[in-house]
Amino acid sequence: MVDRLTDVARAEALATLSEWQVVEGRDAIMRGLRFNDFNQAFGFMSRVAMMAEKLDHHPEWFNVYNRVEITLSTHDAGGLTELDVRLARFIDQTAASA
Repeated sequence: MVDRLTDVARAEALATLSEWQVVEGRDAIMRGLRFNDFNQAFGFMSRVAMMAEKLDHHPEWFNVYNRVEITLSTHDAGGLTELDVRLARFIDQTAASA
């Protein structure tokens, strides 16, 4: 099991994740994305799913046509961990190349 981020580590991570927002009432972060169409959104989700499987860390997400909303939090740890930060960075890189 991984440990939750300290307040300092959380602040440092969030400073580098400019597209992500803190979820009110939860120790979680979220990001919304828009793509040209469903095919591009689903391709993005497939790439993220493959990385999530490698990390054994799976996002909460919602998809309608070209929109994808992603929430990250480590349920076993009860909040944000380094796994969430790693997956968020991968998501940012993947979205930038989509």
